[in-house]
Amino acid sequence: MPIDRQSPDPTAADVTTVTSREVYRNAWMSVREDEICRRDGTAGIFGVVDRPLGAVVIARRTRDGVVQFYLVEQFRYPVSARRWEFPAGTSPDSDDALTVARRELLEETGLESDDLRVLSVIDVAPGFTSQRSAVVLADDPRPGTARLEHEEQDLLGRWWTRDEIVEAIRTGGVVDAQTLAAWACLSVYDA
Repeated sequence: MPIDRQSPDPTAADVTTVTSREVYRNAWMSVREDEICRRDGTAGIFGVVDRPLGAVVIARRTRDGVVQFYLVEQFRYPVSARRWEFPAGTSPDSDDALTVARRELLEETGLESDDLRVLSVIDVAPGFTSQRSAVVLADDPRPGTARLEHEEQDLLGRWWTRDEIVEAIRTGGVVDAQTLAAWACLSVYDA
């Protein structure tokens, strides 16, 4: 399912771009600096991180009458800490949410699911990045073979109950913004 990046209507914009230049690029992102003019005529500047479509995958199963969710833990360099989160990632070669979700689920967990559906699309951090992520529910996944990227070699994972996730959110054990947003989307979906 392609995700519309929803380009704003330029006639309704609060700002117009005067100039834009790329200042950095690697395989996962690019950074640009835009000089802008606000509606009142004043000048400004924005630094924007551009990243491809992402997917946050909620793998869910029921065992012995208990609903469980799969989370992964990995070291997150920018915050110098390990974080528990739903499997997530981007794919520069696809703008299809289910393709990205299927790839990330298998890559990070070794799980596969034939029952994938997009629950929502979130703006990851619209104050500085254009990235959007699809929140994808993967019901009843089955074991496959994990295909961790080199950067993910420290990744751990396990099944959690709903109560364990709620307690981890309450106590600060789960703080990843995309995971929290995905959990909120699932709560609305399941309501």
